[in-house]
Amino acid sequence: MVRGRRDKVPKTNAMRELEGSGIAFEVLTYEEEEGTPERDLGIRIAHALGVDEDSQFKTLVTVTPTGDHVVCCIPVADELDLKKAARAVGEKSLSMMHVRDLEPVCGYRRGACSPVGMRKRFRTVVDETAQLFDRIGVSGGKKGVCLMLAPDDLVRHLQATLCDITVGV
Repeated sequence: MVRGRRDKVPKTNAMRELEGSGIAFEVLTYEEEEGTPERDLGIRIAHALGVDEDSQFKTLVTVTPTGDHVVCCIPVADELDLKKAARAVGEKSLSMMHVRDLEPVCGYRRGACSPVGMRKRFRTVVDETAQLFDRIGVSGGKKGVCLMLAPDDLVRHLQATLCDITVGV
């Protein structure tokens, strides 16, 4: 069960980075009970927060054949199309980063990975559907924290590419 709330939380690296860049954002928090299954978690979080699930984006980190990393932000209910994402960044292919490598490379744990505030700035692709919303939600860099901000601000800040990178239905 996931419950939405709007409490004050300690600043995360993502919040500090956005503030330092002068980017406006809102912090939303939620409570996740132990044992909550990962499947459809992003959708349940969106509903608990009272926001449109299509406006909530998950952060996935991929690896190129040469070992570079590419960050992909897609709607929580969607699935990443690795071929489309690879084409978007001019790579032959991409594969998902192994979970054990996430924290050492990005500084975030599984379920709390934000495209903002990573240890290093990586090439980033944001699914083009982000443009359909005035504000989108991304992880705040800690479980239970969501950051709502303008998609244009996120794309500009990360120097990201906007492209269709989800599996077609």
